[in-house]
Amino acid sequence: MNHRMVRMAWVVVVLAVAVLALTASTQAQDAGALFQAKCSTCHAADGSGSTQMGKTLGVPDLRSDDVQKKKDGQLIDAITNGVGKKMPAYKGKLTDPQIKDLVGYVRGLAKKT
Repeated sequence: MNHRMVRMAWVVVVLAVAVLALTASTQAQDAGALFQAKCSTCHAADGSGSTQMGKTLGVPDLRSDDVQKKKDGQLIDAITNGVGKKMPAYKGKLTDPQIKDLVGYVRGLAKKT
């Protein structure tokens, strides 16, 4: 009976790890899709800001040290409340978790360069 309990505990641990891994992967995919839908028109798919609209508006390269050194709260604020007249506010259009996921996605852009 003790051996059976140990085996059951291992099954539960393995399943928990699998669920966590799938959840993290799904969140990353969702953030990527959200970035493509809401941000890439200006910021480009790679975050460089190299689109025609991005160049016209003078958007920053999200992969740059200037952007990456900002605190998460600063990036959350920029996405939530917008930036000047150039970047729209997403407050009420995106949920707080979606905005936090976008910040995580922006952080990941720097690692891809």
